[in-house]
Amino acid sequence: EVQLVESGGGIVQPGGSLRLSCAASGFAFDRYDMSWVRQGPGKGPEWVSDISIAGRLTHYANSVKGRFTISRDNAKNTLYLHLNSLKPEDTALYYCTATKMGETSPSYRGQGTQVTVSS
Repeated sequence: EVQLVESGGGIVQPGGSLRLSCAASGFAFDRYDMSWVRQGPGKGPEWVSDISIAGRLTHYANSVKGRFTISRDNAKNTLYLHLNSLKPEDTALYYCTATKMGETSPSYRGQGTQVTVSS
């Protein structure tokens, strides 16, 4: 059974930090590009960041560039997102997706973990 399970969300004050994790199982994690996507209240999904299979290439949305860092540990089948200098507008459900090498649409996605930035 394929699973992507996110964790690490919570309530944090503006300027704070969090580390999100996405634990993968049931598929060949090291053959999939991975992404983080978020959906804020009343908004559509917003792509946040992605990382290539070996972790050499990363990309970020302009809204998070310089504040968020994506990484992966293929030995642990886990994807991470470090969130720093959090702002209220970062409040959203964050979920990870897996896209098989050579394909354009994700094959799998997780249920997400909630991040709330509030004073």
